[in-house]
Amino acid sequence: MTLTVSDSAAKRISAILASKPGQYALRISVKGGGCSGFFYQYSLVGTQNDDDFVLEKDGARILIDSVSFPFMDGAEVNFVDNLVGQAFKVSNPNAVSSCGCGDSFSMNIF
Repeated sequence: MTLTVSDSAAKRISAILASKPGQYALRISVKGGGCSGFFYQYSLVGTQNDDDFVLEKDGARILIDSVSFPFMDGAEVNFVDNLVGQAFKVSNPNAVSSCGCGDSFSMNIF
């Protein structure tokens, strides 16, 4: 299983963690709900769980729990800064559709 992080996401995560003493990593979880069935939840955490998938790049640390990771296999975490705003975005090859807001997605689950 793989997950990648873009240079812009690594830079932003590193900056956020450097400004938040006691925060260890950015946790990304896949939760049920949203317009299309699933959505990504982002949170800063101070500890790592035993079953977390850990991705580190250029001082950035991302944690994905073992339940969420299969939903994100092959995905890329990116950080975009444009006229609409700033946000982390996940490009997920497993998503079969997404809603207009771009924050929720659906998947074929067998």
